[in-house]
Amino acid sequence: MSAAHDTAPAEQTPAEHVRSVLARAISLSLTLDGQELDLIGAHSVDTEGRVTLHPWTDGPLAALATAPRDGLAARLEFTDIAPTALRDRVRSRVTLSGRLVPTPSEGGGALRLDPARVTLRTATGVHEVDPEAFALAGPDPLAVEEAAMLTHLADAHEDMVADLVVLAGSRLPHGVVRAMPFAVDRHGITLRCEYLEGHCDLRLLFPATARDAAEAGEQVRRLLTTPRCAHHHHSARP
Repeated sequence: MSAAHDTAPAEQTPAEHVRSVLARAISLSLTLDGQELDLIGAHSVDTEGRVTLHPWTDGPLAALATAPRDGLAARLEFTDIAPTALRDRVRSRVTLSGRLVPTPSEGGGALRLDPARVTLRTATGVHEVDPEAFALAGPDPLAVEEAAMLTHLADAHEDMVADLVVLAGSRLPHGVVRAMPFAVDRHGITLRCEYLEGHCDLRLLFPATARDAAEAGEQVRRLLTTPRCAHHHHSARP
C-alpha cells in the first residue's frame, strides 16, 4: 500500500457530506414564519449547492411568488435516509438557514436560499459548516448512484455482504444476527450490523479511491481478495 493512500483523507469532509445529501435529496422541510411545510419535488440544487424552490400555481408555495426583494428568513431541513431496509435508517440531517430571495432568471416566482448557516448532524455529532466551504465543496461522486448500489448489493449479493463482515474479525462484537449495506462513498463502504438488541456500523475503507459506481464495485471485490492482514482500516461504532 502506497504512502499516498495512507495519508489520503478517509472520509468525506462535513461540507462534502452536506453536498452529497443535497445531491440525492428529493424532498425537504421548509420552516417559514413559524409554519412548516414538507415539500417533494419542489426544489433544485445548482453546482454551488444553492437551493432554489419552485412554487407551482396551486401548491403550498404559491403565496411566496410575491416575496419581498430582500427575501424571507427561512430554514430548510433535509433528512438523509438509508435506502435499504434496516434499523434506524436516518443517517444524517442537514439544516440550511438563511434568506429566500426572488430569482427572476428562474421564472415562475422561484426563490433561492442564500445560506447564512449550514449544520450537519450525524451519529458522530453536530458539525457547523462554513457557508463558503459548503459552496466550494462538491458532492461525493457516488452520491446519486448510492441508493441503487446499496439496494443491489443487499438484494443480489447477500454472500458478499457476509464476506465483508468477516473482514472485521475480532473488531466486531459477537452476536450479529443481520448485516445490511448502510452507506457507500468514494472512500469505502459501511455496513449496519444488527444484534438482538442494538446495532453497530462497520466501516471498511477501499484499497483505492473510487471515482464512480463501477470503480466502487471493483474496490469491494478487492477488499474481498486482498490478504486480511492488509485490512487495517476498519472501524465499528455503536
